[in-house]
Amino acid sequence: MTALTKKKLLLGAHVSASGGAYNAPYNGAEIGCSTIQIFTSNQRQWKGKQITTEEIDLWFEALEKTGIEEVMSHASYLINLGTQDKLLLEKGRNAFLEEINRCQLFKIPYLNFHPGSATTGTEDECLDQIVESLLGFDKVLETGETRLLLEATAGQGKTMGHRFEHLAYIIERTEKKIPIGVCIDTCHIFSAGYDIRTRSSWEAVLREFDEIVGLDNLYAFHINDSMKELGSRRDRHAPIGQGLIGLECFEFLVTSPKTRHLPMYLETPNKELYQDELNLLRKCADETNKD
Repeated sequence: MTALTKKKLLLGAHVSASGGAYNAPYNGAEIGCSTIQIFTSNQRQWKGKQITTEEIDLWFEALEKTGIEEVMSHASYLINLGTQDKLLLEKGRNAFLEEINRCQLFKIPYLNFHPGSATTGTEDECLDQIVESLLGFDKVLETGETRLLLEATAGQGKTMGHRFEHLAYIIERTEKKIPIGVCIDTCHIFSAGYDIRTRSSWEAVLREFDEIVGLDNLYAFHINDSMKELGSRRDRHAPIGQGLIGLECFEFLVTSPKTRHLPMYLETPNKELYQDELNLLRKCADETNKD
């Protein structure tokens, strides 16, 4: 066995927290997750529910019993921290603050979110609005250990984050004041035009990411194949190895020393396949790293 296979892979999926967040670790463990991503509240509502002391106790009990590590929360899709609409911006910032507070109650280390969309303004105005929004959370972030992760996007419509330069712009202006980083979604960056179908192309993309953003700012992956072609800027997930990206991409992620230590989360379209997909990824890691 090589040194790589001795380190536990943090492979998981976005799992249901229906009935209470404390149910999510059990749902993840049931399908073989060692890490999970959740919604801490209903992602379709602006106002989140209040978390009780009992729920918090049950959450930590569930983590201890299941051994789930490196949990990530996904912020509501309603939130747009880059909008020029003052009402929507205020609602989004309030919802994001609530999300940070819930993550801190549950001691969730990562809060993943879509950077924002230039619905009415320019790209530059949107990026600056995102920066301003994030800097407004500096005080509350000091009180916990949650790190905000910008999700690399596919570039549909006027969404920010589909170029590494967007991510770098935001990080450069916030990293000294708040804990910030990046979560790469494989379907998204492929759709945005970054070719990750082979080991060699992945190496080239990571070199580019390192030059522009910095690999030390990469904290997690969403692992999804793509139904749409390279550069389509359309976000359509496919099961692992069944899309236009292909299995070699994911073999690289679970074996490369640059990526395999990072938590990875399935968001593929068929939850019934999650367990099989996780087993496939672990098989890729084991077989590729045999002596």
